[in-house]
Amino acid sequence: MRAALIGGLGLMLLAGQALAAPAEYYPPANPKSPFSEAVKVGDFLIVSGQIGVRPGPPAPFEAEAKQAMDGVSAILARHGASMNDVVKCTVLLTDMGKFAAFNEVYVNYFKPGHLPTRTAMGVSALAAGAAVEVECWASTAH
Repeated sequence: MRAALIGGLGLMLLAGQALAAPAEYYPPANPKSPFSEAVKVGDFLIVSGQIGVRPGPPAPFEAEAKQAMDGVSAILARHGASMNDVVKCTVLLTDMGKFAAFNEVYVNYFKPGHLPTRTAMGVSALAAGAAVEVECWASTAH
C-alpha cells in the first residue's frame, strides 16, 4: 500500500513538472475563431475539438468522423506530433447509436495495441450541426 502511495505521488510530481512550463498557444486557421487550435504545455500538445462538417449537403456520418480525425491529425502534424503520440481523446456524439460506426473509423488512426485512453459521451448538439467532435492530447516527450 505504501509503495503504491509513493509511486502515485511520484507520478503526480512528474506530471506537475511536465505541466510547469509556460504554455504555447497556436492560433486556428480562421483568425476569428475564439479558441486556439492547439496549446502546448510541458510535454503535452492539446488539440481543440475537431468537427467534420464541410460546406454543402450533410456528409454521411463515417465521412464526418473521418474528417474530424483528419483534422486532429493535421493539427498534430503542424506542431511536430502525430497520431502515434496521442495519449488521450475525448469524443462527443450527438447520436450514441453511431458509437460503433465511429469506432470503426477511429481505430484506423492508431497502431494496433497503441490506442489512447478515451472518453466518449452523448451530447444534445454540437457546433455547426456536427454529429461528432474529437479532442486529443498528445505527448511530445520523445
